Amino acid sequence: MTITSAIVLFAVIWFMVLFMVLPWRLTTQGEAGKVEPGTPESAPADPQMGRRIKLVTAIAVVLWALVAGVILSGRIGIEDLDFFNRM
Repeated sequence: MTITSAIVLFAVIWFMVLFMVLPWRLTTQGEAGKVEPGTPESAPADPQMGRRIKLVTAIAVVLWALVAGVILSGRIGIEDLDFFNRM
C-alpha cells in the first residue's frame, strides 16, 4: 500500500464514520423549542462539531489501522474478492 492509497483509505473511512456519527444525540431546534428565524425546525440546536470531529477521528484511526493491517498482511487479496472469476 502506497502512502497515497493509505491517505485515500483513511479519508473514505473518516467520511463514512462522520456520516454515521452525525445523527447521534442530535437535538433539533424544533425539539428544543427555540427555532432561529430563517432556519428549519430540523436544524440542529447545538451540533457540537468539535466534539464530533474528535470522536470521528478516533474511531476512524482504529478502523483504518485494522483495515490497513489486513491489507498489508496479505491475508485478503484482490483474488479473494473476485466473485465472478474474472482474474
